[in-house]
Amino acid sequence: MTAEHPLNQDISLADWTYTMSRSVLRQMIGVVSQPGILSFAGGLPAPELFPAADYAAAITHVLATDPKALQYGLPFAPLKQHIVQLMAQRGITCTTEQIFLTTGAQQGLDVLARLLLNPGGQVMFEEVVYTGIQQVVAPFQPHILTISTDLAQGMAVHEVEAHLANGARPAFLYAIPDAHNPLGVSMSQARRQQLVALAVHYNIPLIEDDPYGLLQYDAPIMPPLRALNDSHVLYVGSFSKILAPALRLGWIVAPEALMPKLAVAKEASDLESSALTQRAVSAYMDAGYLPGHVEQLRVAYGHRRDAMLAALCNYFPAEARWTVPKGGMFIWVTLPAEVDAAALLHTAVAQEQVAFIPGHAFAVPGHNVHNCLRLNFSNCSVEIIDEGIKRLANVINSIRKMNLELCDHLMPQYATP
Repeated sequence: MTAEHPLNQDISLADWTYTMSRSVLRQMIGVVSQPGILSFAGGLPAPELFPAADYAAAITHVLATDPKALQYGLPFAPLKQHIVQLMAQRGITCTTEQIFLTTGAQQGLDVLARLLLNPGGQVMFEEVVYTGIQQVVAPFQPHILTISTDLAQGMAVHEVEAHLANGARPAFLYAIPDAHNPLGVSMSQARRQQLVALAVHYNIPLIEDDPYGLLQYDAPIMPPLRALNDSHVLYVGSFSKILAPALRLGWIVAPEALMPKLAVAKEASDLESSALTQRAVSAYMDAGYLPGHVEQLRVAYGHRRDAMLAALCNYFPAEARWTVPKGGMFIWVTLPAEVDAAALLHTAVAQEQVAFIPGHAFAVPGHNVHNCLRLNFSNCSVEIIDEGIKRLANVINSIRKMNLELCDHLMPQYATP
């Protein structure tokens, strides 16, 4: 199958498909699934912490008592009420009429993009950003305005202001203020306030992606963008990281006036989200299981984060730098410039059976992060984290040693006579 003839000579595809490819993250599934591979690659919750027994009890109860659970139906109102209460924990005041249920957060991003973005329009992203949003906008072939990120304080909001002051009018700006994927940084309070003020002043929608907002390990916990504004911030949440990804259940918090448009856009893709899943998650929350489960995740993931940070300090070269995430699942590492992360990955898998995601997987085209990588800490035990970081450091150090030896060998050839 070639780009010129993707199926056969009689079938033409949309223009944007000729440059499409699977994300590096999805391509990595086959690699990290090999026996013996120690993986820091995926954005995976820990399967041993899934509340399988409690969820099984909830779904059994629903099937036994609710004949509508397997039928087409309206979004389940009791689940919306639970989400309103969940949002209150994040500092967001909303009503059930402002909750829109989706088949995972990824569908939430897709539906919002289709409502807001015209073909060839402008969007605004950080230079290094979650791959899912890049895939969502690809069919529109947009003009992407990029923003840099301060690895201590988050998005460079002054660059947003400069774009807007110079006449840019993006269809939306996408942000992950808490526990950024892949960078692990959380936006400072001052920058959150500045960003929301700009959105209001220039009438630009903000899509706030918050899959990790309930998985925060350090105080103080800052309010999400939606808590600062309810007119220009479109909030996307998910049960994937706090319950299980396979449920494929998320939500949008948006102005009530937008709900009919969201419903039409969603119907075009899947009609409705699983009635059974909606009811089962609601029953699970009825039973009061979620707060204790989330606290268990915070404790476990906090320990794993600390173990990875300690291992990086113990084993990685002194020149390496990394973020210290307040929450979420990821640490972003910047290696010395001579280390290419893509080449490092191949060597690490082959020699030490350890995997990660190279930074270029997340970079908007045109931006170079060749010496950066993302590490996931949620899906491995403390012991495995220590061993895996040690293995990875061995590979990095051996590559740097080879580079130095090569330089020493070549230097006499190029010495000035």
